Amino acid sequence: MLLAARELLAVRSPLDAELMVSDMIGAWWGRRLKRGDAEQVLGEGLVDYAAKAGSPAALTLLIALAYLGTARQAAKAEGAALALMERDVARPRWANRLGAVKPTGCFVSRDAYGDQDTVICTFGYRGADSGEDRHALVVIVDYNMRGIARDAWVSSHVDKLLEQARAEAEGNPMLRFQEIEPQQSRALLESAMKATVEYGDRRTSAPISDSYSAYHAFARSRIKALPPGRKRPAPLHSEAPYSRDRRAMLAAEFLSSSAAEHLSDPSAASRCADHIIDYGCDQDFGRPLRVSPTKCETFLLDWLPRKVLLTPAEQEAVPHVLGAWARFAARRTGLPDEGLRATLDGIWEATAKFAEAYRDPTTFGLDDNLLERLLPDGDLSALARRVFAFPFLQGTHGEIKLGLLNPADETDRRVLLGIDHGGEINRPDYDEHLAWHEEIAGRLWEGDPPQLWEAAQRLLDLGHDRHDVLHVLIEIAERIGDDPEELAIALDDIADIPDEPPM
Repeated sequence: MLLAARELLAVRSPLDAELMVSDMIGAWWGRRLKRGDAEQVLGEGLVDYAAKAGSPAALTLLIALAYLGTARQAAKAEGAALALMERDVARPRWANRLGAVKPTGCFVSRDAYGDQDTVICTFGYRGADSGEDRHALVVIVDYNMRGIARDAWVSSHVDKLLEQARAEAEGNPMLRFQEIEPQQSRALLESAMKATVEYGDRRTSAPISDSYSAYHAFARSRIKALPPGRKRPAPLHSEAPYSRDRRAMLAAEFLSSSAAEHLSDPSAASRCADHIIDYGCDQDFGRPLRVSPTKCETFLLDWLPRKVLLTPAEQEAVPHVLGAWARFAARRTGLPDEGLRATLDGIWEATAKFAEAYRDPTTFGLDDNLLERLLPDGDLSALARRVFAFPFLQGTHGEIKLGLLNPADETDRRVLLGIDHGGEINRPDYDEHLAWHEEIAGRLWEGDPPQLWEAAQRLLDLGHDRHDVLHVLIEIAERIGDDPEELAIALDDIADIPDEPPM
């Protein structure tokens, strides 16, 4: 990387240098290492290496990292840079202006659906001539993806960019463009970048653009240049929090409205409306009345098939209820007619795929009674891990009728696990061993931590039988103790075992 850093000496402006270094250190942004944080192992390692090199290129890189790096990288880079400057190592004339910027305006372009915000923050270098190296940071905040920063880029054509954004909003009723306070912009962008880091899990990274990592460090440094002190502005169509009673009232209003009068099964429609409202409240920043083609498609083809156990009547009704809800909600939120038409078209297209996307568990031979015991909370995503934890829930064992036992009940759970370990009753540590199985079974039931089931699946994929897998999980939990972070790391190591040893 120091070879690449030599190119810094040839650039003519601090903006070009900052963008170059941001791209450089973006190479490892978001990467997961088995042991240690990538920013510490690679980022701080680069700082140490540059400090030892002591060349003009190394000094220039250190100065840039003092503004663009993480807090730990910046502190180390600043100290190393000062040491090299005391030794009179040469640096470019513009090096002292790196990161010395001031905000000149903040704006947001919002679509009428409330799907996303395009945030534009403009900056200029302190002490620079008017317009010199003026630039805009543009970040797209995607609310269909939990409010992540999905894309980012930089433009040096600030006036043209703002003029174009205003013109698009004036000519399109589905867009709104406005200036916002820098404090609001900082709060919004900090929240979005945090959501990007926290999105998903070990196996699922945020669905960001290919260029996001290259601009991440630059964006982080510019956000810090904005003044703090305000709460994140609420997404479009935000409302006061919905209590259970308020959700029920909203469902009743919908079911009694003209939009729902054509629905033929009132009972199924009521349950489907509850799912729609819960999704909007719990997954969409408390916005059950917000509708858009993307949100409705995600609800119908992704969230419902993963998370909700639907009856056959609900499976048949839910696309029709969703269409009726879109009409009801659009009137309440003032969504333009073209937005409603596009949403209804999106629901119609998704309806054709819903039957394939939603896999009814009863088609796998699981009867209704068994599903009710395994999924008392209706969380369809828990089915596989709960079946793994409690495989004996039907038939009889001696005089015990397994179909009457409830795996969610602690007493019944211990009986079920005792039956599962009937051949081990004479082992001297039977009670302690069974207690550990209860611990693991309880964690699998709750999905806490999520890495536990991921590790179990990987061991099963590698050919281990169920009891061996459980014993491995017990050994890890017993060895780690009560440290949740260390437990997650140990389980991640299991889930990362390759199919074959590397050559």
